[in-house]
Amino acid sequence: MNKTFKELFGSIQAGEELKDNTKAFLAEKTHHYKKATSVRHRYHVYAAACVCLMFVLLGGQWLYFEPTAEISIDINPSIELSVNRFDQVISVNEFNEDGQALSNAADLKYKNYVEAIEQILHHDSITTLLSNDEIMTITVVGSDEQQATKILSGVAACTASRDNTYCYFARSEDVAAAHDVGLSCGKYRAFLELQLLDPDVTPEVVQGMTMREIRELIESISANSDNDTTSYNGWGNGHHGQGGDHGNRGRNRNTEQQVTDK
Repeated sequence: MNKTFKELFGSIQAGEELKDNTKAFLAEKTHHYKKATSVRHRYHVYAAACVCLMFVLLGGQWLYFEPTAEISIDINPSIELSVNRFDQVISVNEFNEDGQALSNAADLKYKNYVEAIEQILHHDSITTLLSNDEIMTITVVGSDEQQATKILSGVAACTASRDNTYCYFARSEDVAAAHDVGLSCGKYRAFLELQLLDPDVTPEVVQGMTMREIRELIESISANSDNDTTSYNGWGNGHHGQGGDHGNRGRNRNTEQQVTDK
């Protein structure tokens, strides 16, 4: 009987030992499985974070390099500054050789538009032209009315102490028409005004003229014409600035009209 009891007890012990070994085996295997699962989970988290970061960077780049306004600066150099929603100059377009020379001499890209305008106004070639009684027009074009109004106000502040400088606002839908004939927005506006008086005038003729020459031609033709159309209304409120008075008093009055109209 003792022998039978021992054999039975031994079989029970063997069963317990087997269970213990099985538990240890499963625990080991389960631990490894959880560890591998955790590693894979972390990998997926990191991958998702990288994808999100990539989309953020690409989206930010798109927002930064999307132009939302144009500033056309015309005197004899004719250039346009493309401005993004953050008021930074992201590109510079030149429309004649003088504009190319000015763009090459001035470091305008990736600056706030006010800083870029100030740099242009203080450039030796521009100060010389203005001191020789040349005319400068600065035309702001933008689909975002709030931003365009703010930029126009900022440009007006930059030119407040300068004679013979005029600020205007133009419609964004007219930009393509100006570029199609190879003119900046500001010079195209003057071309349309001149074309009302002389239908035979071409964009090529205007492109080689200074803003002073265009203005004097408009006044000369207007003086000999019964058609009083010296101001082209199709470009919005900016036509208030195109008058016979090119002095500082006239410029300030017209610029204020521009800002308040918007």
